[in-house]
Amino acid sequence: MPLNPKCQPLIDGYNARYGGKVRNAETLPAVRAQMEAGPPPVVPEIASVEDRRIPGLHGDIPIRIYRPMKSASPLPVLVTFHGGGWCIGSVNSHDGTARRLALAGQCAVVSVDYRLAPEHKFPAPFDDCFAATKWVAEHGRELGVDASRLAVGGDSSGGNLAAAVALKARDAGGPKLAFQLLIYPALDRTLDTPSYKQNAKGYLLTRETMATNWALYLRTDADSKNPYACPNQAKDLRGLPSALIITAEYDPLRDDGDIYAKKLRAAGVPVTYTCYEGMIHAFFSYSDVLDEAKQALAQAGAALKQALR
Repeated sequence: MPLNPKCQPLIDGYNARYGGKVRNAETLPAVRAQMEAGPPPVVPEIASVEDRRIPGLHGDIPIRIYRPMKSASPLPVLVTFHGGGWCIGSVNSHDGTARRLALAGQCAVVSVDYRLAPEHKFPAPFDDCFAATKWVAEHGRELGVDASRLAVGGDSSGGNLAAAVALKARDAGGPKLAFQLLIYPALDRTLDTPSYKQNAKGYLLTRETMATNWALYLRTDADSKNPYACPNQAKDLRGLPSALIITAEYDPLRDDGDIYAKKLRAAGVPVTYTCYEGMIHAFFSYSDVLDEAKQALAQAGAALKQALR
């Protein structure tokens, strides 16, 4: 279907603010500072928000813990990883999304402020995300959550990290995950799928930006074959947790999610795949203006409740 007209102001606003700036390592500090200094978004009220630091392989990792309600029993927990092409973004940039997921899924959310590329290339961001997931699994009682009902999730590069953490958790024999929520995940560096060609430019995220993001994240071309960097390169997806994969029609990453969903299904993993027509990359963050984003958030919340009940 045609591009939803409500998306065009979002594309124009993004291009005016960031267009042409996220191109090389030299511009990134200014872009990050601009993102952090932006006007605070209107976010939903939530029972509690707590910032902590936890140990990781490369040093302490900041996390932010969201609890949607006071509960007599421990809540299930979703560990999330923000998007931003592995090189921008933070728990602050995704504060609203984390709050909305906590409320929609009726679960605690732990948002991970992993190290960013290119200062910290693969596998450092991935190591942070896996370490944080493992820490939550081992410290559920301390956090007041039920770590036996544990999920991972993320959007864009965060969806990449969530899928990679699920692979590593299976390969390492734990922690045991019940679910993975992958929102327009970037899962392969090939950049040559039909959606990359159809949506190469003009729809907020461009093929050029993704090529730059991958170059900033990975150390060498050999990393492109590592399933913890590019989950669509994984040869065996058996034994992974059930998944909800959400994509957008006008997104270069659309086919990454579609391909992964088909591979999961072929491996016997329960998976729901939904491509939201007329939508663009990052639409999930705009539930205040897009009905489709409200629907996607409700779908994600219902899937979390089902998987973590």
